[in-house]
Amino acid sequence: MPRVKRGTVRRAKRKKLLDRAKGFYQTKSKLYRAAKEAVDTAGKYAFVGRKQKKRDFRSLWIVRINAAARENGLTYSGLIRGLKTAGVTLDRKSLAELAVREPAAFAKVAEQAKAAAA
Repeated sequence: MPRVKRGTVRRAKRKKLLDRAKGFYQTKSKLYRAAKEAVDTAGKYAFVGRKQKKRDFRSLWIVRINAAARENGLTYSGLIRGLKTAGVTLDRKSLAELAVREPAAFAKVAEQAKAAAA
């Protein structure tokens, strides 16, 4: 078999990995083996975090919608049921934005939901 040295390729690979570990604690940003493990773990947590973020935001929207719905004499489930019955197709993100920024508009939507549920 021919001899393979790969000096520049190996150096580039290690440099790239150490650049990704920049800012990590102590040897995790300096030594290759420790940095490789830390970067792999960080990548794993980043992947999980991107999925978790979606769950976190949805639960935040639900909390905000529930608070605004109770101010208008409804529960969260009652509001959602009423909106489905009325045929209103606003998603939770936009409902939460309405609840925070435009309480009057949210009150009108809540009235539609109340009328449809009754």
